[in-house]
Amino acid sequence: MAARGMKRDADPVDGLLLLNKPLGMSSNRALQVVRRLINARKAGHTGSLDPAATGMLPLCFGEATKVCGYVLDADKTYRVTAKLGAATDTGDADGEQIWAAEVPPLDENAWNDILQSFCGDTTQIPPMYSALKHNGKRLYELARKGETVDRPPRAIRIDDIEMLEFAGTRLVFRVACSKGTYIRVLVEDIARQAGTVAHTVRLHRETVGDFDGANMLDMSTIEALAELGLEPLRSKLLPADAALNRLPEVLVSDEDATRFCGGQVVKALNEGPQGLARVYATESRFLGVGELANDGQVAPRRVFQAQEQTP
Repeated sequence: MAARGMKRDADPVDGLLLLNKPLGMSSNRALQVVRRLINARKAGHTGSLDPAATGMLPLCFGEATKVCGYVLDADKTYRVTAKLGAATDTGDADGEQIWAAEVPPLDENAWNDILQSFCGDTTQIPPMYSALKHNGKRLYELARKGETVDRPPRAIRIDDIEMLEFAGTRLVFRVACSKGTYIRVLVEDIARQAGTVAHTVRLHRETVGDFDGANMLDMSTIEALAELGLEPLRSKLLPADAALNRLPEVLVSDEDATRFCGGQVVKALNEGPQGLARVYATESRFLGVGELANDGQVAPRRVFQAQEQTP
């Protein structure tokens, strides 16, 4: 144990923690706060949320940082609250109002029809207030200078939209969508089709991939667990392979497990579809991500070496 007043060395902690990111905190700030509380040596997050947004932010520690790329590609679900009749320069409540328009007297069926028309594969033009780059500059940096540049449309997919509430200028809906979907733009596009303008006043991410809210922790809960010591908080960590449930499972022998972890191609013990797969040895020991060929050979693509955690 570190002496009082001395900084403790960080530990090689492995696992995932699903944070319900609080309002007003950046994703990176939230990561650093939890990283300090859990005393992890290595950490990363997947799928940034704006400070004005709340909800699921998967935090990855140690070897689990290797799944960040897979989680970034995952589909997501949001609960969205929009204010109709007013548009802002940023598309959310943090911006300055730039347009006002009457809200047409549409009934619930009409709003449902409008929302459902956005389902399916489509394209979306990213907002100027975004972290995308143009000639090496973040778009939001250019936007703050009053500059606007052409942004090529990006392919997105809307799987489902469910209207939850409509009253006056308030529209609340849940949307399941692909990665890269800008909800602020979706809100503006929905309002445009309805013959008005709008901006997002509240955005809450409910799910990321197969992760739902059941294991999501508020920051206050995390802080309370940390007060009890490292072990109560670390007990809430999910294993790295929890982020890979959509990949098929491949088994290899214990002898081949050593070879696989050493970067060698090995023989799978079970059949499976060609492509990426979760690779395990006996007793469900997770080894990493491999690529299964049609001849039953599995090549390592991402090897995981779990660390012994220090309580």
